Amino acid sequence: MRRIEDKASRQVRFSKRRAGLFKKAFELALLCDAEVALLVFSPAGKLYEYSSSSIEGTYDRYQQFAGARRDLNGGGPSTNSDENPSVQSRLREITSWSLQNNADESDANELEKLEKLLTNALTDTKSKKMLAKQNSGGSTSGMNSNSPRGQSEGNT
Repeated sequence: MRRIEDKASRQVRFSKRRAGLFKKAFELALLCDAEVALLVFSPAGKLYEYSSSSIEGTYDRYQQFAGARRDLNGGGPSTNSDENPSVQSRLREITSWSLQNNADESDANELEKLEKLLTNALTDTKSKKMLAKQNSGGSTSGMNSNSPRGQSEGNT
């Protein structure tokens, strides 16, 4: 598979694939009585979401599950629950901004605010990662498979 170079073709493909993905999420929830939450950010930064129930409730449930799994796997210093409210509040602030503003229609000031929020969140995450590496002897390489979000950069 390769990235689609033509911008118009890429946008059409994104729209069709997004619609198909949301249809499958709906079918999974309906046919199998599964709780499904799906977030998709367009290349322009617009948020599309689907949830068979409350997306916040599903995410909170995921956080509880992920936290219990980390505890079972002997979670390290990065699982300190005192840090979670700060990170979660920043994520909620970013999500709120995304819901209220469409990046395509935003002016430079609004985009600068978003960039600052994301930069601060990234800086904090990098600092916590460095501390975690120092506390564990620096032997970690790559991403932690037990991270709360299985994001991979650049693969969309």
